[in-house]
This record gives sequence, C-alpha cells and structure tokens, in this order.
Amino acid sequence: MWFGRKRKMLRFADRRDAGARLAAALDHLRAAQPVVLALPRGGVPVAFEVAKALDAPLDLVLVRKIGVPGHEELALGALVNGAHPQLVLNEDVVQMTAPPPGFVEAAQKRALAEIERRRRLYLGEAEPIAVKGRVVIVVDDGIATGATMKAALRGVQRNGPDRLVLAAPVAPPSSIAELAAECDEVVTLATPEPFYAVGLYYADFAQTTDKEVIDLLAQARMLQAAKEPNREPTGSVTPPAAPRS
Repeated sequence: MWFGRKRKMLRFADRRDAGARLAAALDHLRAAQPVVLALPRGGVPVAFEVAKALDAPLDLVLVRKIGVPGHEELALGALVNGAHPQLVLNEDVVQMTAPPPGFVEAAQKRALAEIERRRRLYLGEAEPIAVKGRVVIVVDDGIATGATMKAALRGVQRNGPDRLVLAAPVAPPSSIAELAAECDEVVTLATPEPFYAVGLYYADFAQTTDKEVIDLLAQARMLQAAKEPNREPTGSVTPPAAPRS
C-alpha cells in the first residue's frame, strides 16, 4: 500500500500501532469468534492488539526448524506447536539429503523439548488453545521470505481449523502469493515492491523482549477470564518470572 503524490512509504509507529490497524482490517471476522495465534516474539504485540479488538483469545504458534545434518541452515522441516504438535517436512529436501535413520525422530524430540521450554517460559502451565473447528488468525509483525510462516500455517492446518487466516502488517507480494496457497485468506496492510526488510516499515522496531511477551499474554488471558467470571482460565494467569537479562 502506497499513498500520496510522492509515493511515501507506509510506516507504523510500532508493533502495537500496526496491530491496531491490522485489527480494523480483520473486523469482518469478529462474529466468527476467532482464535488469534502469534509468532513470538515480534508477532505478539501485533497479535495482542488484534485479539483485544476482536475480543478473541490469544495463544502462540511456536516453530522450531530442523536442519539438515552438517548444514543446519538448510531446513529439513519444522515442528509446530499446538494442542497436537505437528512435524512439517520439506519432502524435496529430505529426498535430496537422505538424513540417516533416526535423525528426524531425534531432532523432532529435541525440537519439541525446546518448544515446550519456551511455551512454559511465556505461558506457564496454560494449555494450548484447541483450534479444531475454529476460525484461526495467525499473526506476525511482518513477512520476508515466509519460510517460518509457511511452516506455521501448515502445522496449524493439520490441527483442523474451520478457516485459516494469515494476517501481517507488511509483506512482499511474492511471499504473499506463495503463502496464499497455505490458508483461506490473507490480510495485509502493505505489500511494497521492492520490499527490502520488515523493519523499514516501522518507526520503532526495537526487539520484543521475553518480559513483554509474558506480560501481554498474561493480559490477554485476564481479559478472556473477565468475560466468563464463573470459569477458571486455562492454566495460571500469573505469568512466569521473566528471565534475567
């Protein structure tokens, strides 16, 4: 999205501002009572504003890449968390590299342990929100290549949502075209070409801290708990202690 005679670049003040604007573009999904899933860490402040505006529960979608032995930068696949964690393999890479027997299973076990550690850090003992049969909105603060988002969408899709929506403030047209095949709807506010980098579209793109993630997730659960005063929220609403820097 570009505007003005001088084709000024659309910029967001920060992730919370981007989330508020993105929420307005997602308002047509409010009546569907969606679940909002954020990619941490940067996607959480954006998703928090979306969930708050849509009166929706907020959870995380954690993705852990599994690299090729000896070439870890090349993704053999990824493990995606949820009520039922899903292993998403890049079958062409698997066939090309032929990992040794047992490698994928061992890597999956390590990835799951790390995902569970990070989830406990951010959400304590809260159980993942089940997405089966629900409208699910997966949110990040922006998309570059789209590799992590693709794994996230495929993992969430295998858990049986009724409708899967990708939402991000900014992304290149090429990535959006590729990711559109992985979901039912894509909502973006800006698709500049050439793209360069996500951070260029924010006035403040400071790194999101673990403490900020923990605090926002706790706030989101308390907002949901306040809607149903007679029901105990899933897991503790008391956030775990933030890690020492």
